[in-house]
Amino acid sequence: MPKKTSSALLLFPGAGSGRSHPSLVAIEEALAPLPVERADFDYRREGRRAPDRAPKLMARVRTEAEALVERTGIAPDRLLLGGRSMGGRMCSMVVAEGLPARGLVLIAYPLHPPGRPDKLRIEHLPDIRVPCLFVSGTRDPFGTPDEMESHTKAIAGPVTHVWIDGARHELKNADGAIVAAIQEWLANLP
Repeated sequence: MPKKTSSALLLFPGAGSGRSHPSLVAIEEALAPLPVERADFDYRREGRRAPDRAPKLMARVRTEAEALVERTGIAPDRLLLGGRSMGGRMCSMVVAEGLPARGLVLIAYPLHPPGRPDKLRIEHLPDIRVPCLFVSGTRDPFGTPDEMESHTKAIAGPVTHVWIDGARHELKNADGAIVAAIQEWLANLP
């Protein structure tokens, strides 16, 4: 019998890490008793280093989302999704394609490859209609504050940006600030 709760959070890691990334663990621990699940993509489960293509990554997000909804007994539109870098991006793409969600938690979102602002990853943003939290460093080479704020205006749902001053893409030593941003955002989420 699934455990009853009103919401749950599903988190995915960035391309170079797994579900045990310290930031994801810190989020899970800090948000208790909210059910938080950290999931790996197939390539990590199989011991490979190189990420699969987006369709396979997105399929894993859908599978894990359905399983978490089933385990927790929540309505599908009460599920929160997100993660670090590529993991958050894949969640945003799945939600843009229509997966029901309460909101997106996007940590160090990779707006474009480092040094390649011409290679934007924004095509799906206008199709996102849920609240979004972006937590990023002010010195992230994957997207400057100005770039992020300019391009996320295309999102139909409400967008919140939290900037960690001086931090780069890794958001090193910023777990406390990341957790605080998520807690505050969740406290004000409808």
